[in-house]
Amino acid sequence: MRDRRTLIRILLVFGVVSLAVAGYMFRDQLSVDMLQQRLDALGFLAPLVFMAFYAVAAVAFLPGLVFTIAGGVLFGPVFGTFYSLTGATLGATLAFLVARYLASDWVAARAGGRLQQLIQGVEREGWRFVAFTRLVPVFPFNLLNYALGLTRIPLGHYVLASYVCMFPGAFAYTWIGHAGAETVAGGRGGIQAILVAIGLLAAVMFLPRLVRRLRGRPVALDSTEKEG
Repeated sequence: MRDRRTLIRILLVFGVVSLAVAGYMFRDQLSVDMLQQRLDALGFLAPLVFMAFYAVAAVAFLPGLVFTIAGGVLFGPVFGTFYSLTGATLGATLAFLVARYLASDWVAARAGGRLQQLIQGVEREGWRFVAFTRLVPVFPFNLLNYALGLTRIPLGHYVLASYVCMFPGAFAYTWIGHAGAETVAGGRGGIQAILVAIGLLAAVMFLPRLVRRLRGRPVALDSTEKEG
C-alpha cells in the first residue's frame, strides 16, 4: 500500500512538472486568437473547456491574463468574468493541493527565501494575508498558488479569499477583451466599452495603493508583477 502511494505521488509530481515544462515551451504560441479558434467550434461545451484550459494553465505556469482577456472576447463581460474567475480559482486550488500534499520540496526550492515571509504573513493574518496577495501584485500569481499550499491556511479560507479578491482584476481584464471585440465588430458601444475598460484598469492599478493605506504597514515581500 505504501509503495503504491509513493508511486502515485511520483506520477502526479511528474505530471505537474511535465505541464510546467510544456507550458514554458508553448507559452509563446498562446494568444487570444488561438484560444478563440480552438473554442469557437465547441458550442455549449466551450465554457467548460475554457475553464479547464484556464485551470491547467495555472498549474503549468502559463500567463492567465491571456485567458482572462479571451474570456471577454468569447463570452462577454459577465459570463467571461465568471468563467475566467472560476477557471483561475480552480487552477489555483489544484496548485495549492499539489504543493500541500505532493511536491512541497520542489515548491519550497522554487519559492526561495520569500516562502518564509509568506508563511509568517499567513500565520499572522490568516485569510486576510491571502486576500491581500490577491489584490496587490507582491508575488507572481502562478508561483503564489503553489507557495500558499505550504502554509497552514485552511483550504476553504484560501479558495474563498482567492475567488472574491481576484474578482476586481478578472472583471477589469475581461472587460478589456470585451471592449476590443466590440471595437473590432464596429458596434456603437465600442467607444463606450473602451472608456469603461480604461476606467476599470485605472481602478485596478490604484487598488494596491488603497489596500496598502488601509493596512497601515508595508509588505515584507518584494513587489513583483503577477501573471494572470
